Amino acid sequence: MMLKGLTRLWSLVFLAALIPGVHPQRNDSSTYRAAELPSQPLLYRPVLQPSESIPPIGTYMLKSPERKPCIKVTMGVEYIVIEKQTWYFNLDRARVKISGYCDSEAAVLSLTLPDSNSASLQFTFKKEKKLFYVTKLSAHLSPLPVCQKCSNKTYSGLLNHDKLFTTAEGKSFNCKSESLFLMSSQLKIKLVPLQMQAFTLTDGQFGKEVECWADFNKRVIPIVIGATVVGLILIALLTFLFVRDRNRQGYDRL
Repeated sequence: MMLKGLTRLWSLVFLAALIPGVHPQRNDSSTYRAAELPSQPLLYRPVLQPSESIPPIGTYMLKSPERKPCIKVTMGVEYIVIEKQTWYFNLDRARVKISGYCDSEAAVLSLTLPDSNSASLQFTFKKEKKLFYVTKLSAHLSPLPVCQKCSNKTYSGLLNHDKLFTTAEGKSFNCKSESLFLMSSQLKIKLVPLQMQAFTLTDGQFGKEVECWADFNKRVIPIVIGATVVGLILIALLTFLFVRDRNRQGYDRL
């Protein structure tokens, strides 16, 4: 058997020397298996974190079939999972797939992590007269287990028949304060900061900003409190001067 193998090897070497383009090859089955197997894409699933961090801000734009921008949203997205311990996951713009559709009176913006649909966030917009608002907000999260013996869990929630972020057509809703939504007993969604506009986007740019109530309160309440404090100080000062003047007049009569 050994002599037969050596004879075959010398024959291959002899042919390679005589005929250009002929090269001896090893009959290694593992080499063929590696070449024949298709490359498998690396799957990504969210990893929950025990501490909160600032979510990265991304800009998400959807265009109509006519290639005109119809939805534009800039925001950071944080998923908050409520178990015995609170866990956090920030949506990464670089991994997000954008989809949806735009009609004259309805539009949908869907953000998903395409690997096994491990995370998603969907806005359903509606136009009514000269206003637009979000009538439905849905979220889904399927993270890796937080420990080796922990089971796989999926968290999802839906807010329906609401009028969120109501804004006049042609203007953008803007909120620098956090927008926190309780999607279910175990899932919250935090959007911060948030700017959005739907249906009418001139050259893909945001229109005039409409301030949210949280930002308005943060801006106005300190002014009101400051004005109230100044008013109280003035009242106290005037009262003091009035009482002192009366006392002085009483001493003059004596």
